[in-house]
Amino acid sequence: MQNRITQLFNIQYPIIQAGMIWCSGWKLAAAVSNAGGLGLIGAGSMYPDTLREHIQKCKAATDKPFGVNVPLLYPDLEEHFKIIMEEKVPVIVTSAGNPKTWTKKLQDNGAKVIHVVSNVKFARKCEEAGVDAIVAEGFEAGGHNGREETTTFCLIPMIREAVSLPLIAAGGIANGRGIFGALALGAEGVQVGSRFVASVESSAHPSFKDRVIHTQEGDTELSLKQLTPVRLLKNKFYQDVKAAELRGASTLELVELLGSRRAKRGMYEGDLEEGELEIGQAAALVHDIKPAGEIVQEMWQEFLAAKARLCADW
Repeated sequence: MQNRITQLFNIQYPIIQAGMIWCSGWKLAAAVSNAGGLGLIGAGSMYPDTLREHIQKCKAATDKPFGVNVPLLYPDLEEHFKIIMEEKVPVIVTSAGNPKTWTKKLQDNGAKVIHVVSNVKFARKCEEAGVDAIVAEGFEAGGHNGREETTTFCLIPMIREAVSLPLIAAGGIANGRGIFGALALGAEGVQVGSRFVASVESSAHPSFKDRVIHTQEGDTELSLKQLTPVRLLKNKFYQDVKAAELRGASTLELVELLGSRRAKRGMYEGDLEEGELEIGQAAALVHDIKPAGEIVQEMWQEFLAAKARLCADW
């Protein structure tokens, strides 16, 4: 398949693996890129030296394009981007901040820049900032979400009408039928997170992977809305947050409850009760743990089958 996304990033399939904290290191990124998609290293959970190590190992493991995801609200930002530019990472995905701040610097260094948005207003700001592509993420997605709580099904066509940039859909996509739907809505590619958490190469703890593949409909909920909305699997920590919010806990109380290591404790260290377990609604569509390369191929074959089936029916 050739479209603006595959041509822009020089990839075979318009499938981008999301850069997820504690789940997407160099092994996952390299495996997805080697399979024809675009793999991303999630820099949000890495110290600068750790990020450099992951970039260098990814370079050694693949000769295909790969990228790094950098949340703009995280610490060590200057050092992260210094390393990314020194290592000549070809694709950068930014989120949770102003796209104007770093886009031109990264592009002048030879990188393609994608920015993640959750509404039309920020999509227009991305176009003004000159980014190369946009990820439009519906609130079905795992991790941090937009306050508007706009679903992917509504968000993609609205942003498609508003801007002309290459558009990547995210949120609620875990199989080839989801890819077909996203492209029908006006996207030219997809970003997939939850499905790749349950991959062999994911750096998520085995207990968290097992919990993901047993997730059912309704097992996740958007939480911590007084801070930054984040979609969580329901566990003891989630229940503690919900109880605090219902009794009118202050922002300070919620910050103290969240702490500084809660996500690592859950997703990376495997504490399924006290840890923060970030995952999307699409986890209910994930039933097994497979090598990431097999996931890419399976998704693409499902996409082709969905396309053929619809064409035959009509």
